[in-house]
Amino acid sequence: EVQLVESGGGLVQAGGSLRLSCAVSGFTFDDYAIGWFRQAPGKEREGVSCISMSDGKTYYTNSVKGRFTVSSDNAKNTVYLQMNSLKSEDTAVYYCAAGGYGLGQHLYDYWGQGTQVAVSS
Repeated sequence: EVQLVESGGGLVQAGGSLRLSCAVSGFTFDDYAIGWFRQAPGKEREGVSCISMSDGKTYYTNSVKGRFTVSSDNAKNTVYLQMNSLKSEDTAVYYCAAGGYGLGQHLYDYWGQGTQVAVSS
């Protein structure tokens, strides 16, 4: 059974940091890319970042470049999203997903349940 489980969300003040984790199981890690998406209240879900598990290639949406870093620990089948200099507009439910490389949601076959990030100003 394919599973993706996010953790690490919480409440943080603007300017602070959080690290999200995505633990994956049930498929060959190296065959997929892992993407991070978020959905703010009243808004559509958007792609934030992704990492190719085969070669480590990464990609970020413009609004998080220089603030967020995606990484992986292949031995632990876990992908991380380090979020620094958080802003109130980063408040959202964050999801990880497994699929093809890119930020299009249609590329992803498997999704986690999400973890809430709230940034207070």
